[in-house]
Amino acid sequence: MQRLLTGVRPYLALALLCLGLYLPGQASVPPLDRDEARYMQASKQMLESHDFVAIRFQETPRNKKPVGIYWAQAAAVAAFSDAASPATWPYRLPSWLGATAAVLFTFGFGKYLFSRQVAFVGAALLASTLILVAEAHQAKTDAAMLAAVVAAMGILGRLYMQARKGPAVPAWQVAAMWLALGIGMLIKGPIAPMVMGLGILALAIADRRWRWLGTTRPVTGIAIAAAVVAPWMIAIATGPQSGFVADAVQQDLIPKLLGGQEAHGGFPGLYTALALATLWPGSLFMVPAAIRSFRMRAEPGVRFCLAWAVPSWLVFEIIPTKLPHYPLPLYPAICLLIAAALFAVREDAYALFGRIWQKGLGAIWALVGVALAALSVALPMLYGDGFGWVSIPVAAVALAAVALPLKKSWSDLHLPAAVVVMALSLPLYAGVFGWVIPSLDRLWVAPRLADAVHAIAPRGAVVALSGYTEPSAVFRLGTGTRLLSAQAVADVLADDGNAVGIVDARDLPAFEARLAALGQAPLAPRTEVSGFNYSKGRAVRLLVYRRAGPPE
Repeated sequence: MQRLLTGVRPYLALALLCLGLYLPGQASVPPLDRDEARYMQASKQMLESHDFVAIRFQETPRNKKPVGIYWAQAAAVAAFSDAASPATWPYRLPSWLGATAAVLFTFGFGKYLFSRQVAFVGAALLASTLILVAEAHQAKTDAAMLAAVVAAMGILGRLYMQARKGPAVPAWQVAAMWLALGIGMLIKGPIAPMVMGLGILALAIADRRWRWLGTTRPVTGIAIAAAVVAPWMIAIATGPQSGFVADAVQQDLIPKLLGGQEAHGGFPGLYTALALATLWPGSLFMVPAAIRSFRMRAEPGVRFCLAWAVPSWLVFEIIPTKLPHYPLPLYPAICLLIAAALFAVREDAYALFGRIWQKGLGAIWALVGVALAALSVALPMLYGDGFGWVSIPVAAVALAAVALPLKKSWSDLHLPAAVVVMALSLPLYAGVFGWVIPSLDRLWVAPRLADAVHAIAPRGAVVALSGYTEPSAVFRLGTGTRLLSAQAVADVLADDGNAVGIVDARDLPAFEARLAALGQAPLAPRTEVSGFNYSKGRAVRLLVYRRAGPPE
């Protein structure tokens, strides 16, 4: 293993691991409602309008997250595709690359906090966590922001170790730390500064030492971070969306702090409970690692990772709005602490892995793999074309991914158990994201609806949609799609013979009554698209209309 961990080999090995984990499904999983599709559509509109300052979903300002991820997505689409293409993978490329960079940074900086072995296993555990694999498959902010957070916190960790007679940190890395912080702010606002600020505060309180913070060059650093964010902030403040910051605070930040925004509420402690799934498979070892880390908190590397993770975790637990990916910026530190515990074979705390309560937690941990196995079989039957034979090997791998590691862990072979489960996560995630999820046709209403519309509509035809106003439909049908009532769809069809109208079957009486009131003959639908709207939790049946003949 020592030879594997020298030179560029560990980086290549981790990059290949990330490729195997994150590549399957990038092109075949349709845009997910609702956040991902909104990000993709807003980035698409930047390319269409050539306005790279204002962020809009159709005509509505999207005053929530800063512009960083939209720029990254727009650049990826411009480089590898175009705004007219329905391809999803270019929009997801920044997330995929961000997740990979976060894993590589975790090793690159973790080796200064611990050993190369610990850093490598910690980075591999991070790469295979369920939540990061999921975020790497979505065109959102979180995987890209994670890379910025790990870069900033990793260099801060090097400065912390330098103050304890660790190797000197080059000046360019100090500048890169602040640059990464600025990029993190440009992607997701206050999260990166919060994690870094609370980490510094926790270290200062625990150590009762502040002088080492001078090595961060805060005056120059703040200027670098501000230089990243300020140009866009000035441009947005002097443009049509001058109220962006006020709207972002009032409509996004404050509602999250005061209550469960958009029904995403939860109780304090929910993230700790969810960690068995979100941190899976590394969560098998998280409780013994947490106890060991508290006992060894005087060690500089352990102390830094605790300062990175614990204060911000408490903040996330206190905030009423809960989404599984919120604590993701803290997972690199947690994975390093888990890896450090797995290598601490000569410590008394290592016996924690063999306690009877840990075996009980392992049985609960196994439920995640069992659930993945069951869903791999059941979901295609419920929302796809029925039972698929590919589900069998996927389910078998999921069951093996819990049975084999548990067997090794219960035999006190904890590090081999971690290696086995990470190795099995490759075919497991490939099956889930590469086959199971794309096969759920009933869930993917928007792509089938777009195919139905394009089959009967001439180029440039007006599309009026009622009853299924999900962002993915706008992304696939086009920015000019009109989201209207059923009565308004009837008006459009009466005025424009080439227009295409789409009406939910539930609104059919109102649609037909409006046509009759306009003196129009009843229309028979050209086709229909049915499925399940998972955002609203109900079945949909969409009827597609066009008065004129087939397109030329």
